[in-house]
Amino acid sequence: MKYTFLLFIFLIEFTTISAQNNKLKTYTFSEVEKLQNQNPKPLIVFTYTDWCKICLGMKQTTFKNNEVVSILNNNFYFIKLNGEEKKDIRFLRRTFTYEPTGNNTGVHQLTKELASVENKISYPTITVLNSKFEIDLQISGYIKSEKMKNLLNNYLAN
Repeated sequence: MKYTFLLFIFLIEFTTISAQNNKLKTYTFSEVEKLQNQNPKPLIVFTYTDWCKICLGMKQTTFKNNEVVSILNNNFYFIKLNGEEKKDIRFLRRTFTYEPTGNNTGVHQLTKELASVENKISYPTITVLNSKFEIDLQISGYIKSEKMKNLLNNYLAN
């Protein structure tokens, strides 16, 4: 009984430590600009909104998948961008601002730059920028964990 209890405690501790170690690291745009000088890596920008259920689904599944998190943490800088962010964002020597489009609605300029696919913004959008901050890939819509893993690995292989 005593050994069973110790084993149970060990398993709980191991699971807690594993979950903490595999948390997705997120960065700000200004942090990434500084880090690129020291350790160049591609960026993944996840553009979302607070009201988007599909975005929430990706946050709760795709970006909590251990393999996806491991690939992102080891090979990319990951940035979350709220498409309706009201704060100014300084990036690449420019200041991007929120642009109101009506009563309590609007879009951030940086969202227009990074999440416009064929001149339309949809949520969520994944944008991959290379280490020179050039857009290499944009995908809008829900991306399941397996597809995200394949997408990231294929990008790294090329």
